Amino acid sequence: MSRPGVEARPALGAVRSVRHASRVLGASCVLLVPFLAWCAGTEASKGTRLASAEQTQPAQGRDDELSSRPVPHDVREMLREMNPRNVESTIRTLVSFGTRNTLSVQDDPARGIGAARDWLRSRFEAIAANTGGRMTVELQSYVQQPASRIPVPTVITNVVATLKGRQPESEGRVYVVSGHYDSMCGDPVNPTCDAPGANDDASGVAAVLEMARVMSTRDFDATIVFMAVAGEEQGLYGSTYFATQAKAAGRNIAGMFTNDIIGSSRADDGSWDPFKVRVFAEGVPTAETATEANTRRSVGGENDSPSRQLARLVKDVGENSATGMKVDIIYRRDRYRRGGDHIPFLQQGYAALRFTEPHENYAHQHQNVRTEDGKVYGDLPEFVDFAYITRVARVNAAALATLARAPAVPGNARIITAQLTNDTELAWDANPEPDVTGYEVVYRETTEPLWTHVIPVGNVTTYTVPGLSKDNYFFGVRAVDKDGYRGPVAFPKPAP
Repeated sequence: MSRPGVEARPALGAVRSVRHASRVLGASCVLLVPFLAWCAGTEASKGTRLASAEQTQPAQGRDDELSSRPVPHDVREMLREMNPRNVESTIRTLVSFGTRNTLSVQDDPARGIGAARDWLRSRFEAIAANTGGRMTVELQSYVQQPASRIPVPTVITNVVATLKGRQPESEGRVYVVSGHYDSMCGDPVNPTCDAPGANDDASGVAAVLEMARVMSTRDFDATIVFMAVAGEEQGLYGSTYFATQAKAAGRNIAGMFTNDIIGSSRADDGSWDPFKVRVFAEGVPTAETATEANTRRSVGGENDSPSRQLARLVKDVGENSATGMKVDIIYRRDRYRRGGDHIPFLQQGYAALRFTEPHENYAHQHQNVRTEDGKVYGDLPEFVDFAYITRVARVNAAALATLARAPAVPGNARIITAQLTNDTELAWDANPEPDVTGYEVVYRETTEPLWTHVIPVGNVTTYTVPGLSKDNYFFGVRAVDKDGYRGPVAFPKPAP
């Protein structure tokens, strides 16, 4: 579960008493890591600190606090298998195609976006061959008619690998992780100029391919889609097509990550920040209806969109000794004047996030390859940190593993407002997963960005928090399964 702000953060791997615990629940506690088992007993309410499930050395160059976060053994092994050499090989191969501009040649086996498309398909198919049919690979293509940055009808193709979930009740719940394989030089409609695109966005594609390689050997309850999309530099065309097709088909995309420009840990001023990644998460939902906006304005919730809850989970499970990383949640949909492939998913009402390096170097983005006054411009492999990309991929994979094994967000979560009291009554629908063992009510003060307290309430669908007014706190509810996996939080709506 999410922690308080950095300044007030207690030691990780520990449980501290809930404020008002004596009034709320003897077993109430602050649960800082979703992988921990249920906390219970009166000792927790008295402030007893519970030791971490494992003791490890802190990652080099990191705070000691990350070293105590427990990570399930199989997840730790999965993350350990991710190899920077594979990431480097993917990036250098994609760069070798000269340009991957969406408008470039599609039938040359050595140069252009068609060569990149075919190579990516072959790599995903090689991974799928070892899954016993659980992973399937397809080319999702359509013809984009002339539009912004598309001067002529152009075939745009997404390379899509789908790892089907094992649990019948969960296999229809889908998580998507993507990078875009197209690139551009200084002119987005120049199909022939060299556009190596090592960072933007061979880095994201390499991370997705490496995730697919190691995660395809594991079982997950829900379905995971690993995807390389085209047309991003022209205007998010490939991801828009996938998202709109998914919405039209009624697909339950419960979360989407795009990895775009995750290749450099060094800023343009030379400073080095190799253990941090930014995750952009919108507040007010892009697809919010007028009714939903009226409700939000009346009770708050600007900081509690589904995407923000998704980002909090990423921070919870992505910061640990197995990744060595810190996750900075950026409370914005994206950067100024730019956008990524998560936005089409947000437009369709899906929760979606963007992963990006902490400091961008614009001399190595969307530039013609050249040297001026001794300074090299261009998105070249020598400016990419392969080990850093691998760590970002591990953050993604840790979150995806949790999401695809945990129960879904509880449905129809609501705060009952029939009576004005200083207690808070919550209700929600039971989850469909057979391995759900119970639920947790989480809460925080309205000034806190992250959830700070949790109350295990058992396998029930209603709960009243005594002595804590809904006027003074934000509340949520999440489901827990038999293995201790916790899904994202449902932010309740007011109900009579």
